[in-house]
Amino acid sequence: MSVATGGNEPGPAGGGGGSRVFFQSPRGGGGGSSREESVAPAAAVVQVQQQQRRHQQGKVTVKYDRKELRKRLVLEEWIVEQLGQLYGCEEEEMPDVEIDIDDLLDAANEEERALKLQEALVDCYKPTEEFIKELLTRIRGMRKLSPPQKKSV
Repeated sequence: MSVATGGNEPGPAGGGGGSRVFFQSPRGGGGGSSREESVAPAAAVVQVQQQQRRHQQGKVTVKYDRKELRKRLVLEEWIVEQLGQLYGCEEEEMPDVEIDIDDLLDAANEEERALKLQEALVDCYKPTEEFIKELLTRIRGMRKLSPPQKKSV
């Protein structure tokens, strides 16, 4: 099937300036409408609609994951800032303190989470109770980040 466009021919409403598209059969015949000509445009429309649906579904997933990742990033930045204040130094000079948010979320209760945090901050010479209390408040309601789903081929 080939496509020919005609310019500046009057449209169906009688106004000028609109382009018209004519579908021609591959045999060179001009008139008549075969079943093949009417099916091809319909199939193209269905294909475009399916692509748009997939695109929209992808957007929803990305926005959802992005929101969760943003929450986690904000929390991690807050933790780094607070640790800098507790240890009295910049991030580069800070001792290795590992606070695993997912590990904390796996803990059975608040007391277990607090114990894990106290163990991680054992080398800190400043009081850590306020930091621990605030961190436990901030992670309340958060969910573990699940690893990305791999699509099977």
